[in-house]
Amino acid sequence: MSIKAYQRVATQADNPRELEYRAFGQVTAGLVRIKEAAMPPASVAEALDANRKLWNLLSADCSDPQNALPMGLRAQIISLALWVARYSSEVMREGADIEPLIDINRTMMEG
Repeated sequence: MSIKAYQRVATQADNPRELEYRAFGQVTAGLVRIKEAAMPPASVAEALDANRKLWNLLSADCSDPQNALPMGLRAQIISLALWVARYSSEVMREGADIEPLIDINRTMMEG
């Protein structure tokens, strides 16, 4: 997802939780498209990059001392963001299954 797309989603959201849900919905839809159809490498890279960028934003937000989430939860989100980055590289380089990325995003959307 480009920064402009993320900003567009941000202006449509009523609250931070809705913004997060929409952002995850968009990047997850891109990952699902990759799973369901043979996509060119550039499309795979674009979808994985959009997902990584979202997780990087979450990680940066959780690193902010002003973040109101409990420290343990913030640490778990940062850890997940690191895993997403590593696993995305495995998907791109080694053809690893994309399903775990879809699953983690759907879990985040649920709660």
